[in-house]
Amino acid sequence: MKNFVLIVGSGLAGATSARMLAEAGFRVLIVEKLNHVAGHAYDEFNEDGILIHTYGPHIFHTKNRSVFEFMSRFTSWNYYQHRVLSYVDGMYVPFPINRDTISQIFGIDLSIEKVNEFLSDEVKHSEFKNPPVNFEDAVISQVGRRLYEKFFMNYTKKQWNRMPSELSSEIAKRIPTRSNRDGRYFSDPYQGLPLHGYTKMVEKMLDHPDISILTNCDYFEIKSEMKPVMTVYTGKLDEFFGKIHGDLEYRSLKLDFRTYRQEYYQPVSVVNYPNDYDWTRITEFKHMTGQKSDLTTVCYEYPLDSGEPYYVVMTEENANKSKLYMKEVENIEKSGEYLFIGRLAEYRYYNMDEVIARTFNKMEEWLRRKK
Repeated sequence: MKNFVLIVGSGLAGATSARMLAEAGFRVLIVEKLNHVAGHAYDEFNEDGILIHTYGPHIFHTKNRSVFEFMSRFTSWNYYQHRVLSYVDGMYVPFPINRDTISQIFGIDLSIEKVNEFLSDEVKHSEFKNPPVNFEDAVISQVGRRLYEKFFMNYTKKQWNRMPSELSSEIAKRIPTRSNRDGRYFSDPYQGLPLHGYTKMVEKMLDHPDISILTNCDYFEIKSEMKPVMTVYTGKLDEFFGKIHGDLEYRSLKLDFRTYRQEYYQPVSVVNYPNDYDWTRITEFKHMTGQKSDLTTVCYEYPLDSGEPYYVVMTEENANKSKLYMKEVENIEKSGEYLFIGRLAEYRYYNMDEVIARTFNKMEEWLRRKK
């Protein structure tokens, strides 16, 4: 079939690719290893009638209007703005760190004008390498050692099963701090959740006469039978190349869902537990979805070394291996027969909007070359 394209995975990278290609006149077949579409963005109603995110919480936020408008073709929105608390020193305090966090933790009445001065003083009295060479240095260089130890050190150990000094300083670029009282986790102009869920949104993205889907299908088992003009690969990077440069590490999660006979379990959708207990955070979905019910379902997250891959692990060893694999990707993409897109396929941490923007760029470039 002349215009047949194969897409490996039906998450946001795969679904966006499929829609763009179908609208450009290609026949698309998606093969999905899971038994459903939408990848790790999949959500569903549980037996108690609560809409849950099966693979942990997903909150959409972006500064990119084009991405928001593209997604809005397939969903209406619940315009939710995400708020997170952190359980520290027996108190629920705002996170990211802002004026109220500092005032609560240290018992001081700090004016907004004095927040940056306070943080600068904390940094000045802390030891770290400058420029930062690892995650620990990078965080301390922003907030000082005392706040690093209360909010980041033990959370990082639990999340990654690594000492913070073993992780890349790049991760700390995702950590916002605020000098004002803004308690939102994100400050992007477009924030929310698909009104009827991510699964429904992805199903609409894939609702096109030239898109077909095979679930419960392992790409590597059928690869030799397929002759597409191009393959979009969104799976694990090292797996595609037979692990020729060694295993890359992916962090997994054990998700423990519990339903309670009460309207709400906690004051906000997500509470982090950096120092207490074995879980890293508890998510309560009704805060995000706006659903009304006398019951509520929460999810406890326990990081795991192996299992369903959720996160890339940015140690120096993994970074070096991934560079070798990405050189392989660069060579194979030159043929025009493959594109590698997404967290797993590029071994990079992307937010949802970044995945879609990345897909736009790579797909538009490929389509231009095909003309």
